[in-house]
Amino acid sequence: MQVTREMFNEVMVPNYNPAAMVPVKGEGSRVWDQEGKEYIDFAGGIAVNTLGHCHPEMVSALKEQGEKLWHLSNVFTNEPALRLAKKLVDATFAERVYFGNSGAEANEAALKLARRWALDNHGEQKSQIIAFKQGFHGRTFFTVTVGGQPAYSDGFGPKPADVVHATYNDLESVKALISDKTCAIMMEPLQGEGGIIRPTKEFVEGVRALCDQHNALLIFDEVQSGVGRTGELYAYMGLNVTPDILTTAKALGGGFPIGAMLTTAKIAESLKVGTHGSTYGGNPLACAVSERVFDIVNDRQLLDGVKQKEALFRELLGAINEKYNVFEEIRGQGLLLGAALKEEYHGRAREFLDASTEQQLMCLVAGANVIRFAPSLIIPDEDIKEGLARFEKAVAKVVQG
Repeated sequence: MQVTREMFNEVMVPNYNPAAMVPVKGEGSRVWDQEGKEYIDFAGGIAVNTLGHCHPEMVSALKEQGEKLWHLSNVFTNEPALRLAKKLVDATFAERVYFGNSGAEANEAALKLARRWALDNHGEQKSQIIAFKQGFHGRTFFTVTVGGQPAYSDGFGPKPADVVHATYNDLESVKALISDKTCAIMMEPLQGEGGIIRPTKEFVEGVRALCDQHNALLIFDEVQSGVGRTGELYAYMGLNVTPDILTTAKALGGGFPIGAMLTTAKIAESLKVGTHGSTYGGNPLACAVSERVFDIVNDRQLLDGVKQKEALFRELLGAINEKYNVFEEIRGQGLLLGAALKEEYHGRAREFLDASTEQQLMCLVAGANVIRFAPSLIIPDEDIKEGLARFEKAVAKVVQG
């Protein structure tokens, strides 16, 4: 069967608009399309391909587990799931883990747990969830309602109730909403889709203090910022703030679908037998691959390397900006970076993305005004330099019209 990009329009629901080229092979930070054209990958599958494409350790973990056990359901447990959970609790504040298949599922579990915990411990009046404008937490109906982007949540009928939105990095806006009826505040410790926004120290510490004051849980959505992305194993570790619940996915599987919710033993008690579940969650294939990814990333040398690669990105993007004067600032942390466009280029991030693809560079956007980079955490410096040389050509094309 001959597969073409046109086939997408004939057989797929039209909720995506993929690029004209069809990738068929990847290795490290490089990808090849059907024509054999080679691209440098700064998109990382949207911060998923932690170790690039087809990392030999991941391939061998998948092959080994693929010959042992694929799926059981949660009527039974399995060794890879238990090993991965043990490594997650040993490396973080958490004592208990729940596995799903995606970030949205991890967030759905976190929100349901927060509501159930509040009901068990404080009564049914304590159900309010505070989240943030421009936040993103997934596409299930509950998580998309908690995410603060109406464009994603409007038009599907009545939304889950008792969800309100404050302004990120504005502590007063949180104070205006919080009360003893608040059961949880959900936030990204580095806003991704909302434009790659870092929290200020005062803000994130202030949110933690407000949660403590009002007996509310602090949920950190680390789906995009976790597993080494910021140069810490999890972003909370660099913020001096510990959440009550943390969600992780994307990079955790390095390209194999998995999500996890982490919390304390005390809070976890509220999800007793029968209250929540997932058919595939914690399946042996996903957990075997994730365990290998986690072992490789949970290493000080690799995490320090992420910070060095961030510095190289910033230096080279700065040089491009000196020539073309298109960016207001380079935002973000580690290898989740955003080039925020100056006002005269507002609304045109997609043009830079399309021009980059033409120059054989894969990148992302975060809203209409920010170009986003989320490459492999072990991308070679030569690939960063070559990729940004291609990006400079794309910038020149857009600027020169």
